[in-house]
Amino acid sequence: MLIAVPAGALAQNPSSAEARLKDLNITLPPVPPPVANYVDAVRVGNLLFLSGNTPARDWKYKGKVGKDLTVEEGYDTARQVGLIMLAKVRVALGSLDRVKRVVKVFGMVNSAEDFGDQPKVINGFSDLMVQVFGEHAGKHARSAVGMAGLPLNNAVEVEMIIEVAE
Repeated sequence: MLIAVPAGALAQNPSSAEARLKDLNITLPPVPPPVANYVDAVRVGNLLFLSGNTPARDWKYKGKVGKDLTVEEGYDTARQVGLIMLAKVRVALGSLDRVKRVVKVFGMVNSAEDFGDQPKVINGFSDLMVQVFGEHAGKHARSAVGMAGLPLNNAVEVEMIIEVAE
């Protein structure tokens, strides 16, 4: 028996985050090493702080959103950053099922001078977190700001704080 399910229904599914990844047919990318003198994640008590992440070096979109890239391309880039960060959370915790809540997201967008749709770009990241962790655990406090530039001319950089389940 097949049952049609609306696309957003998966976010309401009480199954685990790891199971949701499979349901969504998402394969996480390999974790790249840090590019400078820092670590990917630091755990303090039940909080996991993730360093700022950009897409992979070979990601197809580079430059300023609103000049070189559309909002949609920025959204796709933010989603790609989210996939990398999920892979780093898995490495740090052993499983995405140990995530109790996405607490805070700080999204930075390499923006053209007159660009003001940074929240629409960072939705690419936020929407992925809700798909993977569900509405309650995936929705988070957030900032989405414009930057004059980002490392290696990347369009998006995101940092995140996660609450870890014990």
